Amino acid sequence: MRPGGWLFLRPEEAATLDAIVSRLIPADDLSPSGKDLGCTVFIDRQLAGPWGTYEWLYMQPPFAEKPLPTQGIQSPLVPQQQYRKGLAALTAHCRDAFGGKTFEQLSAEEQDTLLQGMEKGEVHLPGLTAPQLTTTMFFAQVLDNTIEGFFADPIYGGNKDMAGWKMIGFPGTRYDFRDVIANPGKPYTKPPVSIMGRPEWNGKPA
Repeated sequence: MRPGGWLFLRPEEAATLDAIVSRLIPADDLSPSGKDLGCTVFIDRQLAGPWGTYEWLYMQPPFAEKPLPTQGIQSPLVPQQQYRKGLAALTAHCRDAFGGKTFEQLSAEEQDTLLQGMEKGEVHLPGLTAPQLTTTMFFAQVLDNTIEGFFADPIYGGNKDMAGWKMIGFPGTRYDFRDVIANPGKPYTKPPVSIMGRPEWNGKPA
């Protein structure tokens, strides 16, 4: 295991990703930030597993240069490569555009402006080109994975204390809803339950 408990991410990559997910999901009155809910941990664990290498997908060429939405993945890069390449490109861009600073060293306003530019295609990170990996493709991948980490079962590393579920009133993996079904129209007030149970049941963190 890497220093700090990371399975795939390097410490400097994790620091950058922490800053990104904190801007994609900033802390507010509804929930903690993406970082505090463990979105980076979730992404790291996914990258270290079979999804990170597309282990179950056919990844041989030819790849379409201008793929249709129905054609699915048309890049030879697997998620591990996308993240490694994308985070390195973001670091290089920040170094050149912000006087040697890293993304996490930028102000929140600068981070937001940069992320918005990446999303809209107004910012082009060095070395990211179609059809393998563009800046907008990289941004979309990180955004999707951040949302997944925010709402996934805590057993996968994100959604700490099931805060994402609590925010939307999702009951989680409770095994029995007969009492709810028998009382339609009444508010659901029970706390959510993850795959590994609840802390007070098994002494393990949620």
